[in-house]
Amino acid sequence: MLLMAKRKMILDLDTGIDDALAIAYAVGAPDVDLIGIISSYGNVVVPQAADNSLRILELLGATDVPVFLGEPHSSTTEHFDVMAISQQIHGKNGIGEVDLPAPKRAVETQSGVDFLIDAVHQYGADLTLVPTGPLTNLAAALKKAPDIATTIGNVTLMGGALTVPGNVSHFAEANINQDAEAANDVFTSDLNLTMVGLDVTLRTLLTKHETQQWRDLKTTAGAKFADIVDYYIAAYEVTSPDLHGCALHDPLAVGVALDPSFVTTLDLNMFVEAEGVDYGRTIGDPARLNDPTNVTVALTVDKDRYLKTFMTYLTTLFKKN
Repeated sequence: MLLMAKRKMILDLDTGIDDALAIAYAVGAPDVDLIGIISSYGNVVVPQAADNSLRILELLGATDVPVFLGEPHSSTTEHFDVMAISQQIHGKNGIGEVDLPAPKRAVETQSGVDFLIDAVHQYGADLTLVPTGPLTNLAAALKKAPDIATTIGNVTLMGGALTVPGNVSHFAEANINQDAEAANDVFTSDLNLTMVGLDVTLRTLLTKHETQQWRDLKTTAGAKFADIVDYYIAAYEVTSPDLHGCALHDPLAVGVALDPSFVTTLDLNMFVEAEGVDYGRTIGDPARLNDPTNVTVALTVDKDRYLKTFMTYLTTLFKKN
């Protein structure tokens, strides 16, 4: 992969199945260079997330993309254990129990937080960060280098829920719920922030009709990704049978980061509730409703155009690998 695009992207992933699809979207998109992946906790523990990212990158022929370790647990705890529901949805290895070859490239020695800070200072407004797990790494970077909030071009995150219920409580979405304190630091910062939450990700669905198209390519990447995503689809048949497919949570955030016209949005100063029964709720901040805002929330999505773009990018990429 030749680094040519002006726009640069960093992914911050707890690499499960939809995170793997986010990697493929970023690698396949012609108008951005994926310059690194930071590993987070959630679907799996951080070392497993890093290992999964390296394996997926190798499967896609993108071995020039470095992978870094992020914070191993939330900002308010000392330890992280994967939830049983995460293992049910993503498999214990995070990628649908599909076996991919051990990566030849090692994880970088620099910390993910320091890599992010350095990249912001290097690329400034040309850099977009897409976190699709907890916001612990970004909050830690903001604490260490507050200037990055106004230097980075955009942060488009997968997380939160404004107009629909949460998926781990009445209000809270899983990524935000992992570290609501860190999320609140991010949402109330000066970052140019776009929230791609359950409001839109539950509308963008993939089915076995699409994974069969990847199998029909008769390539390693096509077959492996079909196996990985079919596991995810089967899990959704148990947990969310009314959806009739699997939600493209994380790759939608990458898509919106590159083409905001996929979604309609609301500008809203928000905060994240960090205590009580509302823990993890992403909601408008009454104290700042009339202040200038730097937070944009996706409310609806052009799902057909998005899915067409998604399939074009990924199928083209899988044909070559």
